[in-house]
Amino acid sequence: MGPDQRPAGDYADRMADTPPGDAPPPPVPAVPPPGSATPRMPLRRLGWPRLVALAVVVLVIAVGAVFILYRLGSNLGPQALLVGVVAAILPVPVLVACFLWLDRYEPEPLRYLIFCFAWGAFVSTSIAINVNEGFAGLFKAWGLPAALTAVLVAPFIEELTKAAGPILLLIFRRREFSGITDGLVYCGLSAVGFAMVENILYLGGYGYRAGVQEYGPATGAQQVIAIFIVRILLFGFAHPLFTSMTGVGLGIAARTADRRVRVLAPIAGLLVAMMLHGTWNLLPTLAVSIGQPVIVLYGYIGVMVPIFFAMVGLAIWLRAWEGRLTERILPDYVRAGWLTPPEVAALGSLGRRHAARTWARRVAGEGGVKAMRGYQFAATRLALLRDGMRRGLDRKPAERDRTTREERELLDAIAAYRAFFVGRDPQAPVGVWDGRSYHLRFPDGSQRAVEAPDEPVVPIPVVLAPPPPPAYPAGYGPPGWYGPRPATPWPPGA
Repeated sequence: MGPDQRPAGDYADRMADTPPGDAPPPPVPAVPPPGSATPRMPLRRLGWPRLVALAVVVLVIAVGAVFILYRLGSNLGPQALLVGVVAAILPVPVLVACFLWLDRYEPEPLRYLIFCFAWGAFVSTSIAINVNEGFAGLFKAWGLPAALTAVLVAPFIEELTKAAGPILLLIFRRREFSGITDGLVYCGLSAVGFAMVENILYLGGYGYRAGVQEYGPATGAQQVIAIFIVRILLFGFAHPLFTSMTGVGLGIAARTADRRVRVLAPIAGLLVAMMLHGTWNLLPTLAVSIGQPVIVLYGYIGVMVPIFFAMVGLAIWLRAWEGRLTERILPDYVRAGWLTPPEVAALGSLGRRHAARTWARRVAGEGGVKAMRGYQFAATRLALLRDGMRRGLDRKPAERDRTTREERELLDAIAAYRAFFVGRDPQAPVGVWDGRSYHLRFPDGSQRAVEAPDEPVVPIPVVLAPPPPPAYPAGYGPPGWYGPRPATPWPPGA
């Protein structure tokens, strides 16, 4: 289903469209005094089930971390372990920053990002080490080459375990998956954690420890540098690239209402990741078997590099699509009187968002910047939520009720953030949006109504006017206005 398609009878139609009419503009509400606390999104309370689940997750990751530390320490020794840790950590901030850059429009909760990274670093590696070594022993006992482990077993178990953490998030926290971008971020961070621990083994064991045992510390340092150049600088994108295929499948599953696609898309992505990983491991195996190292170069340039740049292009396009989503979805709320055209225009690109934060800092200081960031995050979440309504993602009544509550929370948060910085700019006339036109009040006291232009040109919010009482359904409060509102924003049958 395309982004702008909406199924018949979609419950997204429950959002009341209440044109305000031609009432005279109300007075501008008082802005918070300087130094007042910046509003925040409502916090979710942790119930006993979530606390138990959190404790289990922390325990599993902690057990994996202790196992990995013991295993690497006993195999490498303290000196080689330290060298491996230092060298392997160096590229991690760069890779993590790339994924965080990709997720700037709607940043995911930090706890879930840490969970995915820790899952890949400790849980996935713990399982993969034991499974790979177990099959290597079986192949040796059967008289088969140990290299089969890298080609047949490692791709399967490593991709499956790296994806297991993000898959758990999709199952139990589906609302934190807003599309393919989130799938790339979650799976990418899991792969970065996995690669970090694997690099510790290669750099500290096959590099420093082997070199020291053979010729001394100088040779060990040289081998660490050589492995760092080849494994990290040249091939450091490998694990994130493989697992990103699973991320695409998870992102597709998160934004579709078709049950078959929800199941088949992650499976297809996981299979592609395994095949790509297996092909990557097959190249050096073939090169050694037939004595042609150039095979690795051909595979690297002819297969992996094009796929890598294709995924980078897809990620950048998806990032821009997420920004344009607000321009496609939020006009629904403009027509209903909750937002203004300039606000939607200010959310369409990262450049416009930065300009809005710069303006907020000028008129309201650092508190205004925080409020504008919160406002932009809430507006993006609102667009994603309503896009999910249009797609029919929530099938059960409980899910629809939860979506309605979350929509109300986001609208309330947007109004609270807006109140922190609107009306503070002494260089701009006071503007009131009534759903059809602007009512501008100038410094000389004059007042004039101005129709909205085809392309909004003022990327800052203005005040929203409440419609006259006859325009509302019974018990329905004014959209976007600062004041008491009824507890239930969407009356039954609206």
